[in-house]
Amino acid sequence: MKLDPTAQERKSDHIKLAFEAQTNSLDIDSRFQYEPLFFQSNQDLPEITFLDKNLQTPIWVSSMTGGTEKARKINENLARACSHFKMGMGLGSCRSLLDSNDRLDDFNLRPIIGDDLPFYANLGIAQVEQLLKSGQIYKVNQLVEKLKVDGLIIHINPLQEWLQPEGDILTQSPIETIQQFLEISKIPLIVKEVGQGMGKESLRFLMSLPIQAIEFAAHGGTNFAKLELLRSDDVQQELYHSITKIGHSYTQMIEFVNEIQAENPEKVLCNQFIISGGIKNFLDGYYGMNAINGRAIYGQASTLLKYAEQSYEALHNYIESQIKGLKLAQSCLIVKK
Repeated sequence: MKLDPTAQERKSDHIKLAFEAQTNSLDIDSRFQYEPLFFQSNQDLPEITFLDKNLQTPIWVSSMTGGTEKARKINENLARACSHFKMGMGLGSCRSLLDSNDRLDDFNLRPIIGDDLPFYANLGIAQVEQLLKSGQIYKVNQLVEKLKVDGLIIHINPLQEWLQPEGDILTQSPIETIQQFLEISKIPLIVKEVGQGMGKESLRFLMSLPIQAIEFAAHGGTNFAKLELLRSDDVQQELYHSITKIGHSYTQMIEFVNEIQAENPEKVLCNQFIISGGIKNFLDGYYGMNAINGRAIYGQASTLLKYAEQSYEALHNYIESQIKGLKLAQSCLIVKK
């Protein structure tokens, strides 16, 4: 046997930390069965085909930012990480590019991320509605071409628009806008919320459409309705504070998706999901991907933004740690359904 040079120090730590390491059985994470006898180290994560491309890491860079000088470096760091770890990425709102190329460099990330990974532009439902009404939907095609993206994310955000001081009020339901867009456009489409999540009937409608994926953007992460309210005056904040608490968690949305699959499987056309909103760590992501009946990866926004803003090295180390955590989870944890 090899000598154990750290044994004395380690045992001393055990004595000092024993009381601090006490746990309560009520704190057990009940989402998992822990199976230590089946532990296998050094397992690679399984490659997943998602959005018709192969990913080695099941993490999605959820839409965040663009259109400012600071955002350019953040997006470049995120794109570098996607290229290295073989992940997918959704851009922040590309509205500024519809009529100008002044901020193109903030979003022009295909040369960094590469051609073999999913990379999507992003517009709000209000902008899509306006383009349809004005007969300018061709601008979406131009956007897709100039960024060389694989498709478009439409974010459905009526609460955010309502609470935003400069917000656009929708004049027709998002259902109508999405249907009209699908009738005239062949652009691959992802639909998401922006921090409230979606109820069962919204999910049922989206799952019945020939779109590529649904991103949850559930309640529990960055809430853009709340963000906009914080930009408002005191009266508005007092009046509307409670409505920012409306929404659905990612666990609720997983239950909704599974119920819809069981109730009307023949009506389901979209069965790919990006589980995001309240995904705080690799355990949340591992749970979500394995609990849902469908092909899924998990998305993060503010956490990745925090590290991307610091440096590429900080972002790289954070993602690397998540991958190690996912490998640990798959080696000994079974998700309860």
